[in-house]
Amino acid sequence: MKRRLLIAALMASAATGAFAQGAPPPYGAPIAIEDARRVVAAALAEATRQSLPMAVAVVDSGGHLVAFERADGTQLGSIRVAQEKARTSVEFRRPTKAFEDGIVGGRNAILGLGVMPIEGGIPLLRDGRVIGAIGVSGGTAPQDGVIAQAGVAALR
Repeated sequence: MKRRLLIAALMASAATGAFAQGAPPPYGAPIAIEDARRVVAAALAEATRQSLPMAVAVVDSGGHLVAFERADGTQLGSIRVAQEKARTSVEFRRPTKAFEDGIVGGRNAILGLGVMPIEGGIPLLRDGRVIGAIGVSGGTAPQDGVIAQAGVAALR
């Protein structure tokens, strides 16, 4: 029990950006397949514009894979990493960059959570509720983050 409380405290301190304000957003209904496909397409279009071979995954609010695609030439390891970034982001309702920042800040206990602590996973929100998450892998962590943001923007 004490370990769970410690982990919860670490997670709360790891949040960044809009997700740092108060509690994380609540879960909502799962993302629709049409929306998930639109998110993947937007992310891959941006990756193509930047000549980056990427893997893009979208999971629903329960963490289940809804849509996935990878560009030709994407390293095979990026398939699993993209899916894990999406899963991490939806399970903890925050961007995976929050975990990366926590580790950089010395909070290495985060590694014991079974998360993918690398930028590129972002929750997908509708009406202030988490409906899923996108995970992107194939470039540097900042590149993955930019491509994931392009996918997020497709929901607006």
